[in-house]
Amino acid sequence: MKIAFVYDGIYPYTIGGVQKRIWELARRLAQRGHEVTIFGMKHWEGEDIIYKEGVRLWGVCPPQQLFVNSRRSIKAALYFAYKLLLPLLKEKFDVIDAANFPYFPCFPAKLASVAKRSQLVITWHEVWNNYWYEYLGKKGFLGKVVERMVAHLNDKVVANSEATKRGLETIGVRKEISVIPNGVDVQKAGEIVRSNEGSDVIYVGRLLKEKNVHLLIKATGYVKREIPSIRCTIIGDGPEKENLQRLIHQLNLRDNTCLKEVAESEEQVFSWMKASKVFVLASVREGFGITVLEANACGVPAITVNHPQNAACDLIIDGENGFICEVSESDIADRILRVMNSEEGWERKCLEFAKRYDWSGIVDSLEGVYEAG
Repeated sequence: MKIAFVYDGIYPYTIGGVQKRIWELARRLAQRGHEVTIFGMKHWEGEDIIYKEGVRLWGVCPPQQLFVNSRRSIKAALYFAYKLLLPLLKEKFDVIDAANFPYFPCFPAKLASVAKRSQLVITWHEVWNNYWYEYLGKKGFLGKVVERMVAHLNDKVVANSEATKRGLETIGVRKEISVIPNGVDVQKAGEIVRSNEGSDVIYVGRLLKEKNVHLLIKATGYVKREIPSIRCTIIGDGPEKENLQRLIHQLNLRDNTCLKEVAESEEQVFSWMKASKVFVLASVREGFGITVLEANACGVPAITVNHPQNAACDLIIDGENGFICEVSESDIADRILRVMNSEEGWERKCLEFAKRYDWSGIVDSLEGVYEAG
């Protein structure tokens, strides 16, 4: 099959769960003999089209600033959508698989699928519904309208989790929804040597307001009362970085909390995770939570918070491969202490859970969706 993936960011030039999912699926599909192209913004020098591990990367426009005032830029999404149509129309693809967010690129993907008689698959990574009002105030009504328009663009719908599937049903999607989760390379994680930079607690991801990294920092302060030597490592970048740095200074946690830049590679992430005792994701809006699986694949339990828009809760069996707690620094601190003070066999249980989400099985499922036509 000739397959096109559509998303404005391309891994590893931009880091994120959606980018990582597309890349892992694309390279494995290419290994199976499919012709795979990823359309996105061009973050590299030289030609617009390059090849990486058998996958064609097509940069349709110069990179844009994706976040403005901690929010996804509508202007950047519209610009990418505008520049996407002509490249998509240059060839006929059997399948065009577009990520639902940031919505606007789904419309040229639809036009190209009709013009070239391609199968259009829209993969949903989260459903915002009424969260639009929290995000944009009264203007959130427009976001809800666009979200529903995209939800009815095609007949083939893929959701990355059961939580996303439930969200689609809530906004009126009645057609069949295939759940194809994100995955993790368990074998690769197992081969990585742990970093010498040991840490007790770790977070990896974007530094966005909804990620609630400030709760992790405050929780570290709570834990410090019992374990003065507690070490917390936060890896990532984003609009909340300066606020988090100020909070670390205000709480006198400079010797306990390390804020690192974005990791250079997946291997580096695995190495740091394996040198930690527990991973914390306090996000209240998570379409999947792939870092939970990555931590588990490194034998590390994960803590996340109970919130209706946090799909990472579906990835944790409380007490088995981590904990689900309330959205509060004291509750997070309590679970951190339970992990650090316990002698349970976390590594074995976490690895067993992660194996359920190995990429090889997930590619099998996606191929089945594509081939069903």
